[in-house]
Amino acid sequence: MSAVQAGRKRDGAATREAILAAAVVEFTEHGYARAGVRQIAERAGVTAMMINRYFGSKERLFAEAVDRAFKPPTVVGDERRGLSRTMAHTLAERTGTDSDDLDPFLLMLRSASDPEATDALRKGVEAHVGARLAGLLAGPGAEVRAQLGLALVAGTWLMRTVVGTSALAAADDDEVAELLAAMLEPLAQESAT
Repeated sequence: MSAVQAGRKRDGAATREAILAAAVVEFTEHGYARAGVRQIAERAGVTAMMINRYFGSKERLFAEAVDRAFKPPTVVGDERRGLSRTMAHTLAERTGTDSDDLDPFLLMLRSASDPEATDALRKGVEAHVGARLAGLLAGPGAEVRAQLGLALVAGTWLMRTVVGTSALAAADDDEVAELLAAMLEPLAQESAT
């Protein structure tokens, strides 16, 4: 491979990365339906044709953006020990008043009503956070318990940050974490069924 080809490949990888990073931001801020390929291209510093060249379609770009957003641990970590407490404290901090707005939950929330987006969202949740949590749970019914745990996480995130119900929005993070840990603990225990 010549130096010119190596340079092109690096540029191609950098361009693809810039598009994907811009897509995660656009889809998170605007949801699948309202995020436009032109806006993503503008944010990435490329043309809309480049997006089609690298990803083929908005749907494929969205699927890769979802995969990228859900892959890193956010609330569900990698340790079985103290799982309920760790998840609860992380969730309380991530939904507190000083939390950031750019996260996988908002990408999911803002795109979930679009039928073209739900398949990619489901696959992203199941392949990453769902599989990670189920893998940390011992005993039968781990996948169902993991999904129930994620429902509690999503509901807390929605009510505390998006809807901003008074009691949850004003609650102390430590108080919220203690209550969440008590709710998550039965799901983390080995099921009798």
